[in-house]
Amino acid sequence: MFETIFIPVDGSQYAERAARRGFEIASVFGSHVHLVCVADTGPLANYQLPGEHESAAKAITGRAEAIVEELRTRAPEGLEVTTATPTGAAKTEIVEYAASIDADLIVMGSRGRGGVERLMLGSVTEHVVRVSDIDVLVHGGRN
Repeated sequence: MFETIFIPVDGSQYAERAARRGFEIASVFGSHVHLVCVADTGPLANYQLPGEHESAAKAITGRAEAIVEELRTRAPEGLEVTTATPTGAAKTEIVEYAASIDADLIVMGSRGRGGVERLMLGSVTEHVVRVSDIDVLVHGGRN
């Protein structure tokens, strides 16, 4: 039923919980999981940062890579997981990536990270639900 499950994450507790739920579903159906964190650099991409990163874009990409790698290590043993960190606007990249892998199901959190993103509560999730032709399971945040 669900050969390919796509789980977009952003480092939030909601995405982490959704990933756990997606892993559970994938384990039941023997699905291949695509775990993706979009490196949404936006207008910050060209800013130079002090320290080990040459630019804000590299720092954001590095954080996205760390997020998917850390969650990949939590996947149940034997579950096939592919990770990726595309760059672009999260809501656009999520819809395009899911279509490109011919996903059968998208599993994502109802909300994203805190701070400014909290003002637009669930705007990425809402966009994906509204625009994607793929079934979307929105995990509300409890276990």
